[in-house]
Amino acid sequence: MRRFDKLTTNKRIAILGSTGSIGTTALRVIDGLNDLPKDKSPRFEVVALSGHSNIKLLAEQVRQYRPKYVAVSDIDCVEEFRRLIEGLDVKVLAGAEGLTEIAGLEEVDTVLAAVVGVAGLSAVLAAVRKGKRIAIANKEPLVIAGQLITAEAKKYGAELLPVDSEHSAIFQALQAGRHEEVAKIILTTSGGPFRKANPAGIPNASIEQVLAHPVWRMGPKITVDSATMMNKALEIIEARWLFDVPAEKIEVMVHPESIVHSMVEFMDGSVIAQMGSPDMSLPIQYALTYPLRLPGSAKKLQLDRLKTLTFEKPNPRVFPAIEMGFEVAQKGGTAAAVFNAANEAAVEQFLAGRIKFGNIVELVRRCLDNYIVKMDDHWQDARDTNASLEELLEADAWAKREVMECLKNHQLR
Repeated sequence: MRRFDKLTTNKRIAILGSTGSIGTTALRVIDGLNDLPKDKSPRFEVVALSGHSNIKLLAEQVRQYRPKYVAVSDIDCVEEFRRLIEGLDVKVLAGAEGLTEIAGLEEVDTVLAAVVGVAGLSAVLAAVRKGKRIAIANKEPLVIAGQLITAEAKKYGAELLPVDSEHSAIFQALQAGRHEEVAKIILTTSGGPFRKANPAGIPNASIEQVLAHPVWRMGPKITVDSATMMNKALEIIEARWLFDVPAEKIEVMVHPESIVHSMVEFMDGSVIAQMGSPDMSLPIQYALTYPLRLPGSAKKLQLDRLKTLTFEKPNPRVFPAIEMGFEVAQKGGTAAAVFNAANEAAVEQFLAGRIKFGNIVELVRRCLDNYIVKMDDHWQDARDTNASLEELLEADAWAKREVMECLKNHQLR
C-alpha cells in the first residue's frame, strides 16, 4: 500500500460524518495540526464534509472550514440545509450517493470515514478504488466487507488506517515486528458498565444504566454495543481482516483502566502495548499524519499516577457476544453482514424502548442461526467466496427484516 509521496505535502481531507463525535474531534485535531509551524507539519485542507440530520452543526462547520463540497445523507434535510448556507460557495450533494461522490473526489487524498451503520460502505469502497488513504473510524466497512475491502485496497494501492482506539493501538504495536512474527493480537476492553454487575439483573437493565459508560463518552449506539460487548465482537471481525490474521490468533482481555488500548504478542514472547489516556484525538491524529508523529492535543498519560493495570478474561456467560464474534470471524462470507445488521436493528429497538437489554444479543443469535439454516446447502460457498457488495447489502437487509419478524412473531424470552 502506498504512502504519501512527501511527508510535508499538504493533505486534502474529506470527513464523512463530520457532525458526530469522531468528526467533531477530527476537526479539532486538524485545527491543532494547522496551528503548528509550517516546517513541522503539513497543512490540512478540509475539502469536503458530510452529515446526516444535524444540519445546524453541519452549516456551522461549513461556515468555519469553507469546504468545496458537502453531503447531507438525510435527503429530507437537504432543502433546509441549503437555506442555512445560502450565499456560500459550496456544492451540496444528497443521500448515500453524495457520500460516495465525496469519497471519490480527485481533490481529496484522505477520507476519514465516520458514518455509523452500512450507509458509508459504498463510500469507503469508492475511496479504496481511487487509491486514497482511508482513516476508518466506524467498524461497519471492515466488519461487513472486510474481505472485499482489503482485496480492493491491495489492487488499487489504497491505505487503510484504523481510527478505532483498539485497532490503532494494534497498528502501532505492529510496527515493532514483521507480520509473520505475530503470535497473537490482544484486544482490550473496559468491560463497560456491567463488568461487576450481578449477572441476574443485566438482562433487565434500563437504558440509563446501559448508557452510563464508566470511561468513554460515545454516541448511544456504540455505548450500547460496549455494554453488550458486541463492540468487541465486531472488533474481532474487523481485526481479522485489517491485520490479516485468523480468528485463532485474536484474544480479548478486560482492562478496566482503559490505559492499554491493545497489545501484540510476538513469537519470541515480547508483548508490545500501546498506552495512552482514553482520548480519541490521538488515534485520529495518527491516522491523518502516519508515519509522522506530531505534537497533539491528546491528554498526556501521567505514569506516576497509575496505581495498577488490571487484566482479566471476559466471562462468556455474561458476555456471549464475544464468542459469536469469533464464530462469525471464522465463518466469513456474508455472515458478518448479518451479524452486524441484526445487532444494529436490535439496538435501535432497545433504544426505542421496545425490547429489553437482554433481548439484543438474543435477537442477534436468532438471526445468525436462522441465516445459517437458510444458507445450509450453500454455506461452504458463502464462506469461501469473496462476496460482492450487492450480496453483502442483501444479507444486511435480510437481517434487519428478520429482526422485525422475530419481534412480530414474539420469539423472544
